[in-house]
Amino acid sequence: MGLFDDLSRFLENRLEEFLRNNPHLELEALLEQLREQEGDTLKLIADLQVQEKRSQDDILSTAQEIQKWHIRVQKAQASGRQDLVAAAQEREAALLREGNQRWGQMQGLKERINQSKELLRKIQVRRQEVQTKAAEAQTVRAKAQTQQRFETNGWSNKASSYSGFDDLEEKFLRWETQDELDAMKRNMGK
Repeated sequence: MGLFDDLSRFLENRLEEFLRNNPHLELEALLEQLREQEGDTLKLIADLQVQEKRSQDDILSTAQEIQKWHIRVQKAQASGRQDLVAAAQEREAALLREGNQRWGQMQGLKERINQSKELLRKIQVRRQEVQTKAAEAQTVRAKAQTQQRFETNGWSNKASSYSGFDDLEEKFLRWETQDELDAMKRNMGK
């Protein structure tokens, strides 16, 4: 395990160093991580909302059962069946406790949904900030590359202009040499 841990640590250090040296890639990695978090949070919210709907359905079903047993308690009391009254009241009380418990669970789900929505909002704001920084970094990189190309092309143009100057220099040297030869021929002919 020690070798694997050392290799893992080495690779993590190299990755961190690479990202420090290439900040635009670090921003892209952070942006991708935020997109994943946003997707995960959206899934969580959807799951919690499904659970909330199920919880609401369970509460409604329990409320209907409570209502049914409440009517049975009243019927048993009206008919004088005390043996059924006590059992029906116990069932109604148990359903009330169950309903209260389900209500508390639903409130907990609603709170988790609200927290998840707030987290989603924060992730989206952070993602927007990182996107802006990434766009700025991209613009800076593009300007730097353009400047570098300009400077490189500028040197190339200067080299071309110097080579053009050298061509001109060569033409003048040939002309001057030819002129001197012509002058020498004229002097010899005299």
